[in-house]
Amino acid sequence: MIHFADNVMLLLLLLVIPMLYLIKKDSSVLDRIFAKRVLQKVRVKNRGLSTKVRNILLITSFIFAIFALARPQIDNGEVTVKSSFINVVVGFDISQSMFANDLYPSRFALAKRKFNTFLKDLDNAKVALIGFSSRAFLIAPLTQDYNSLKFLTKNLGLEYLNLRGTSVMSALEAANNLFENKKKKVLVLFTDGGDSQNLDKEIAYAKENGISVFIYAIGTKKGGVIKTKNGVLKDAKGDIVVVKLNDAIKKLALETGGAYMEYSLKNNDIKALSNAIKSKFKAHIEEETTIKNKEELFYYPLGLAILFLFAGLFSLPKRRVA
Repeated sequence: MIHFADNVMLLLLLLVIPMLYLIKKDSSVLDRIFAKRVLQKVRVKNRGLSTKVRNILLITSFIFAIFALARPQIDNGEVTVKSSFINVVVGFDISQSMFANDLYPSRFALAKRKFNTFLKDLDNAKVALIGFSSRAFLIAPLTQDYNSLKFLTKNLGLEYLNLRGTSVMSALEAANNLFENKKKKVLVLFTDGGDSQNLDKEIAYAKENGISVFIYAIGTKKGGVIKTKNGVLKDAKGDIVVVKLNDAIKKLALETGGAYMEYSLKNNDIKALSNAIKSKFKAHIEEETTIKNKEELFYYPLGLAILFLFAGLFSLPKRRVA
């Protein structure tokens, strides 16, 4: 059965009544709407149709245009769509150590660049974004809109935040809340490892909740300093703070069924991490969505509207009788 998606547009058909009235008075609709100079440029001389016929054609074009705007549709019932994908939560370490200068321009900037490459290599996945330091922050929920994720990370600036400490547990808890009751849980962390050397509690929590942690470690073992408005960051004793890569977090990845990778300046190194995720977690049927199957028919009245418009404005001249 045919119905209209936007019934309000049909109210414009009321405008046809005054148009027909003008035709009955033998007046040109175009003459009342447009200036004479404009009509002289638009009209073709020696037309074969009378003014009244042309006006009828133009009104008919207007009627079909309204039908097109109202979007006629055929309702074909409901269709169940099965979605197949992997759920991935990506966590950005936003602690102060991620702004160390051992990587140019900073560890955090490199993490954002690697994440964009990571999305290119990740297919059939819903991705969520969180930021974590001493606690976790939601940046984006699970979504397949990668363009929005890239936009958010590009404009993610933390220069004015003073976030110290790296709580991996907060990232695990935030990710677990996003996964809800989903069976396969993948957490990817872009981090320098933080300060903790003992991650037994984090490992136990990840195993208990079925979270596989993949680590992309960013930082050097030599370390770097953190620039501030007053120079470089110093501790309470006045000594310059040097932050180094903490590879103790590698244990978290390996014991939860994930993978560990240290940073590289190569553009395609992150591909190995996405391949590890895809090989271990095949896309599976996650949910079924019921949608209404509607067939759009607006192009039929739109085509007729254009046809009658050209017939009214550019009709052929009369044939001369010999």
